[in-house]
Amino acid sequence: MKKILWILILVPILLNAQINESDSLKVKADLSLTGFWQGGNVETLIFRAKSGITYQPWKKWVVKTQNSYVYQEFGKEKADADFLSLNFLYFNPEKKIYPQILGFLSTNFRREISSRSLIGAGFTWQAYKKDKNWLKFSLTSEYEQTNFDNTDFNVDAYDSSDEINTFRGTIWVNGKYYLFKEKVIITHESYIQPSLEESDNYRWQADFGLELPIWKFLNFKINYLRTFESIVIEGQKREDQFLTFGFTLKSY
Repeated sequence: MKKILWILILVPILLNAQINESDSLKVKADLSLTGFWQGGNVETLIFRAKSGITYQPWKKWVVKTQNSYVYQEFGKEKADADFLSLNFLYFNPEKKIYPQILGFLSTNFRREISSRSLIGAGFTWQAYKKDKNWLKFSLTSEYEQTNFDNTDFNVDAYDSSDEINTFRGTIWVNGKYYLFKEKVIITHESYIQPSLEESDNYRWQADFGLELPIWKFLNFKINYLRTFESIVIEGQKREDQFLTFGFTLKSY
């Protein structure tokens, strides 16, 4: 956990600017830290760190990586310790429509996922861009490999194997908006990801943020994350929600 937190915290602080791959700056980064703590008769800890870095290694090519970590503890018992790394390579992202290659890595303690990897490609359509405001839609296809620590699933057809591999298609919707003379910032990152081989294997995620600038380098942030997976270990719920409060650090 400590190594992951240092990567998420230190790397963006050494860089600068906001995360939008079609911007002209060669290096951009930010970091948000949100959470909730309660002590006394009921002890609860929820922590979420999310960082993003975009840089331009060559002309017309842009690399973007987003990393997040979620940790939950109830009564000093660990409930979540999840890592997600989203990595993209874009070509000509200043265009209205541009291609991309992607690769993901993740783990999930609650869902007993020891490792998950995806690799794929697709296209992004920049539907709206004006000043700092933007809205984008993407369509991609990926091959996924997921390894579990258990072999008893909520859908019997997947029992007896600790590995599920499949081809997926993904629809993405991402946006960022500055309102009321930039006194309020709204962000959203969502996707739906069905299997192209099995109709009962699908997932989706919706991530919403509301930020209130405190000063040039610091915003107060409210973050709401909702996730759903159709194939889970027997006895687990398929949907999780997180509401956290904290700050976004910037160097621009």
